[in-house]
Order: sequence, then structure tokens, then C-alpha cells
Amino acid sequence: MHRISEFLIGLLFGVGLMLSGMTDPGKVIGFLDVTGLWDPSLALVMGGAVGVGVFAFAWAKRRNHPVLGQHFAWPASEKIDRRVVVGSLVFGVGWGLAGFCPGPALVTLVSGQEKAVAFVIAMIFGMIAYESIQRFYPPSSSTESPP
Repeated sequence: MHRISEFLIGLLFGVGLMLSGMTDPGKVIGFLDVTGLWDPSLALVMGGAVGVGVFAFAWAKRRNHPVLGQHFAWPASEKIDRRVVVGSLVFGVGWGLAGFCPGPALVTLVSGQEKAVAFVIAMIFGMIAYESIQRFYPPSSSTESPP
């Protein structure tokens, strides 16, 4: 039953990304182009997502376990450190240059768009590079939570 619910939730998320325009790199780049022909429509999408998230996390934090799971995987730390800031910057630059972030890129990948294929391949290489770097330079135990 869990796999069916995971599939249906993922399908709902993917359809939501398509309907909102988040899978269209041109629309995303138009939103990020505040000095040109700015398209503010994605601000409504993000505002709606943040609004839903605020209430959903508040509700989840009052529960002992997830509706469809055994336990929550909350972060061990809420500290904003250098790693969080650098990761956010890398994410933002990649989003601005490509017009994709991981979720919408995976949804768009199904359509076979060359941009999505290239982005997902680059994303996989980036994840492999990150894991390789972590082997040589592991995070200090005082600032990072265990995996």
C-alpha cells in the first residue's frame, strides 16, 4: 500500500509542477529575470507552496509519526552554516542558468526534452562529485547531522 500511495503522491506532485509552469525553463527564467521581462506568476506558485508547507510542517510536528510511515526524519540541526549557504547559492545559480531544479527536471525528463536530459545527467554527476568530496573532506561532527 505504501508504494501505491508514494506513486500517487509523486504523480500529484508532478502534475502540479506541470500545471504551475515549473517544468518550463523559459517560465522559470522569466520569473528570475527581474531586470527584463519579469514574469511574476511563479511567485504565486511559490507562495502557495510555502503557505501549504508552513501548515503541513506545523501539523506534522504535533504528531508522533507520519501518516504513511514509521518515523519522521527531522534534521538534527536548524543552524544555518557555511555549508547551507554555499549549497543554497549553488542551487540558485543552477536554477537560474538552467531553469530547472531537481523535481521539475525529473518530471520533464519523461518527455525526453534534451535540456532536461542534460540537466539530469549533470545533476547525477554533481551528486557523485559531492559524495566523492565528502569521503576526503567529511563534515565536522559539530556542524552536521549524521546521514
